[in-house]
Amino acid sequence: MEEAAAGMEEGEQSQEAEVSPALIAVHPLGKSVVVAVGSELRAYDLDGDKAISLSDNSSGPSHSEDIKAIGFGAKGKLFASAGNDKLVKVWATDSWNCMRTVCSEKRVSAVAISPDGLFVSFADKFGVVYILSLDEKGAEASADKKAVPLLGHYCSIITSLEFSPDGQFIASADRDFKIRITVFPKRPLSGAHEIQSFCLGHTDFVLCLAFICSSDGCQAFLLSGGGDSTVRLWDFMSGSLLDTCEVGLKVVSIGGHFVPTSLGMSSTADHLWMVMGASNLPSHGSSLPLACVKVISPLQKIKLDEEHSNLTVLDDEEVPGGQKLLEKLQGRLNVAEDHEALEVAAEALKTAMRNLLVKRQYSVANRELRKKIRNDRKIKQQHQ
Repeated sequence: MEEAAAGMEEGEQSQEAEVSPALIAVHPLGKSVVVAVGSELRAYDLDGDKAISLSDNSSGPSHSEDIKAIGFGAKGKLFASAGNDKLVKVWATDSWNCMRTVCSEKRVSAVAISPDGLFVSFADKFGVVYILSLDEKGAEASADKKAVPLLGHYCSIITSLEFSPDGQFIASADRDFKIRITVFPKRPLSGAHEIQSFCLGHTDFVLCLAFICSSDGCQAFLLSGGGDSTVRLWDFMSGSLLDTCEVGLKVVSIGGHFVPTSLGMSSTADHLWMVMGASNLPSHGSSLPLACVKVISPLQKIKLDEEHSNLTVLDDEEVPGGQKLLEKLQGRLNVAEDHEALEVAAEALKTAMRNLLVKRQYSVANRELRKKIRNDRKIKQQHQ
């Protein structure tokens, strides 16, 4: 019976490994763009118009399994990546060296670094958001410091985390079509208990979030994308949330064959970066990684009193960085032209994400047996 349960657990892990949504993150000042596919990080320097090579000089292990979350923090000085290998890695963007590796008890589904670089926050599939204090340099934490719970959805798998540009709020998206806005406390290690608002309107799972500020800094907006093939813009005024944040103010149709798995936006540029794709997705009968990058413009010209949005999806030749960037981030140039592959991938991705975002139910006896197996495994590892 124990072998059967262990086999089931391994089977579930392999099932989860079948899909790893492609991710994208943009430097706050628009200096670089990073895409994650599987366990691979692909970075491009927009200022220098060249590909970036990453190096890992931390004492921790390198990513060996699917990366599930990436993001910039500390005004672009730091970058975080995390995933199924239970690792949270913090990178210095001036050298693109990994300076800190944090081990999580569970697989990580979302990660974010605070704007001041003092905290890294990450979430797992059990709906708990953790936070870890970083030192003044924003890279290393004391060895005796461990991540502590910040907040929890508990009944929902968290898919994305984002700090507001002013650091006053932390937004979390989940599998249940909702976005939760929580006040980031002055003493985060004591937990966050004040919910500011919920953003409701998506008709399918919410998978990605991104913040954007107006040029004068007086307004902030939250962008979200998910399984309903829409990108929605949520309005914030004067550094605080509106009371009635229940519908998207603008909806951009990207096309039924493009399901954004991640959004990225700099604080100064007028482009919204998106990526669709995953590793190990079926494409024409074979298992191939897919990353298709799209860019929406012009975000800075949004007017909330207009009934229709003037946002447009740029052609590949209009994307900043051009062919060199697309070849680096996508792995090839002609992804967007392969409509059949995109259609197959979109449907496979929707199905896989829904399966991935389903919490499995177990009997009491099965849960106790699984707990015993995990505890025995931990004891065995401690004695090795």
